[in-house]
Amino acid sequence: MMTIDVPEAYRRALDDFGALVHRIGPDQWENPTPCVDWDVRSLVNHVVGENLWAPELLAGRTHAEIGDVFEGDLLGDDPIKAFDTSAVPAVQAAIDHRVLDRVVHLPFGDVPGREYITELFADALIHTWDLARAIGADERLDPELVTACATWFADAGFGYRQAAALGEHQAGEHRKVPSETDAQARLLASWGRRA
Repeated sequence: MMTIDVPEAYRRALDDFGALVHRIGPDQWENPTPCVDWDVRSLVNHVVGENLWAPELLAGRTHAEIGDVFEGDLLGDDPIKAFDTSAVPAVQAAIDHRVLDRVVHLPFGDVPGREYITELFADALIHTWDLARAIGADERLDPELVTACATWFADAGFGYRQAAALGEHQAGEHRKVPSETDAQARLLASWGRRA
């Protein structure tokens, strides 16, 4: 169970990611990230895609109904504006508490809205660290969000690794860390990152 309100955690994580998007320098869009095969632009494009999917899926639509409209380059000539424009409706859809118990149709099966929003939150939080590392910004994540994500992922992580939902950069493995490692480093290791 999450230790804080799920939609609020998602909003905060997406706000933190967005703050970093606004700090990306013109020469940093091609910087490599901790995600295999993703540079900064690809990473931001991924999050923008997630943002665009969120209102549609939380409204009950399926991937088949939506089709491939959110594939390819979603950033265009103004990546920062593309992010900002995508984030607002995503957060608005998630903060409607009526969607928490609504069935969301994901490619791998149906889940409650609460679970989907939690996945969006975790994705935004971990990618905030990825983006910070890629552009040389402060990598410290919001400690309350780290705790909330770690609490949820302690139960959900095995299923994600089994489904390869964590992506190639994690290779489905929880990285081992010393017992004295801080909470953020432990969370990142559970997502296959080297903090």
